Amino acid sequence: MITQIYTVRSPEEALAVAKAGADHLGTFPKSKMGAEGVDGLEMCKKICDALRGVATSVMITLDDTPEECIRQAVYCKPDIVHVCGDEYFATPELCAELKKAVPGIRVMQAIPVSGPESVEMAKKYAEFCDLLILDTNSENVPGIGAAGETHDWNLDKAIVDAVDIPIIIAGGLDPDNVADAIRFVKPWGVD
Repeated sequence: MITQIYTVRSPEEALAVAKAGADHLGTFPKSKMGAEGVDGLEMCKKICDALRGVATSVMITLDDTPEECIRQAVYCKPDIVHVCGDEYFATPELCAELKKAVPGIRVMQAIPVSGPESVEMAKKYAEFCDLLILDTNSENVPGIGAAGETHDWNLDKAIVDAVDIPIIIAGGLDPDNVADAIRFVKPWGVD
């Protein structure tokens, strides 16, 4: 079971969070859509560099084009690119281009969990992505996730049972409910 924590804002914070036990640490540049990230791509790169050999770095792409996603990945060299924007989803072509541009990189697609269609969507992305993160979609928050709202864990469990790649569950998890979510869903990781 891995633990993923977002949104680290400095190399020092990233290393402290990793030392406290987090396995995956995510960061992203400030978003054009208003989501709070770090100040610039240079800070993302510094965070990714600081985590090498310590924990897994995750760069979140929220509102950029696939071309911009690749450019940022080449510059920062994260271990994982987390695709979660409203503008585009991962494609087999994007995954192949990322892996060619940054050898060893993995691609994680965010799946908005809202109904039975989420299970079919997860199956589709599991064919070419390396990991999936299941999260709640909200009209009040840009992209997929970061709304702090729970969703139907039965759908999470159905996805975990249906695919053969690592699944991280998110969506309103906190100290009061995360143990129940883990027991019920049996994911690879929690966010």
